[in-house]
Amino acid sequence: MPAVKKTAQTYLSRAAAAVAAAALLPVLTAAPALAAPPADKEDKQPKPPAVMSTVGGLKLGKPGTQVNLAPGVPVLPKEVTGRSWIVADAESGDVLASHNAHWRLPPASTLKMLFADTVLPKLPRNRSHVVAPEELAKVGEGSSLVGVKEKQAYTVHDLWLGVFLRSGNDAVHVLSAMNGGIDQTVRDMNARAAELQALDTHVVSPDGYDAVGQVSSAYDLTLIARSGMQNKDFREYCSTPRAKFPGEVKPGNKKRSTFEIQNTNRLLTGDFGIPAYQGIAGVKNGSTTHAGATFTGVAERNGKVLLVTVMNPSAKEGHAVYKEAARLLDWGFSAAGRVRPVGELVAPKSAGAGTGESGGTGQTGPGGGDQAAGDRSGGATVAAAGGASGAGTALAVVGGVLVLLAAGWFMVNRRWPLPDLVRRRRRPGSGSE
Repeated sequence: MPAVKKTAQTYLSRAAAAVAAAALLPVLTAAPALAAPPADKEDKQPKPPAVMSTVGGLKLGKPGTQVNLAPGVPVLPKEVTGRSWIVADAESGDVLASHNAHWRLPPASTLKMLFADTVLPKLPRNRSHVVAPEELAKVGEGSSLVGVKEKQAYTVHDLWLGVFLRSGNDAVHVLSAMNGGIDQTVRDMNARAAELQALDTHVVSPDGYDAVGQVSSAYDLTLIARSGMQNKDFREYCSTPRAKFPGEVKPGNKKRSTFEIQNTNRLLTGDFGIPAYQGIAGVKNGSTTHAGATFTGVAERNGKVLLVTVMNPSAKEGHAVYKEAARLLDWGFSAAGRVRPVGELVAPKSAGAGTGESGGTGQTGPGGGDQAAGDRSGGATVAAAGGASGAGTALAVVGGVLVLLAAGWFMVNRRWPLPDLVRRRRRPGSGSE
């Protein structure tokens, strides 16, 4: 019976196919696991070094977030994605909280703070200078520019406005020429960083333009800003929202034209989607391909002056670096006086000589001067709050401050004369003064 035989063969063939399909089923269902989706973006982010500098305190050398949680201390804002950040009391030097504080990262134009802290005191602001063509020849391609033109005369005051407001690399190169040249200025900046104990910082280009080996850290940038803010001219320039900048002298014109430049610090000027921050008084922002967005800011509220630095946030929201800095400042103002510090902004080497202060020696190893500074807050971190009250240590710190004041050494003025304009500036939606 051929028909029956054919039917049987067909049945057997189909049965065999079904068995084979069943055998393949686990493999087929497992196939998507072999082509797993890419890891979360967070997993792709570079990891901080396991060991970092401990200048300012042992905790500041640890990776991750460092903060002393305790009853009454507000929690840190969740929407902060910076690879590295720090919140500090500008006047006492207390570090209120930090995240990878000593991670050495490209600083972008925030490095101009060190340039200004180094060079600004050397050049009289009313000195005039005619720009030579070679002074602009090595400005990096794609640099931010204020519009300095060769064979035109500018005052030092004009050029510093160009540096602080427009982050002009052209102005930086001209001022560097007036300081003895780029190479000399780089040497001076590295020496100044060493004096400030900004030991994470290495300068290759004075304007912050991306360069191999050019690095700083959130800790160092905050330290540098604190030093710069003691200079009246530095405070003036970094808090200026808008200014007039000289244009070219046109043939036949008796009067030189000017054009307006605006500060690129969006917490100072405000922008679409971001209001000017209440009490902001500078300091400097930056952005390059390798550095991402960076920002160091200073603000005053209710008699407290805080410094914040945020480096390279990963968030995609507009103006992320400013919004994250604002969130950290808000936290800092609400936490000030209630949170024990996790470290300190150290004084320059010359200030610490002979004082015996912890953290003033620049030592970074176990048993160095920073061990006491790192533990003065009681030893708690974001994962484990609590510890000693630290009252005795606080008295010792106050005593150390008095020694510094009596000797005439470095100490930030307890009442910085911040410009009235920024003192009065209110942040929309904020009820604080």
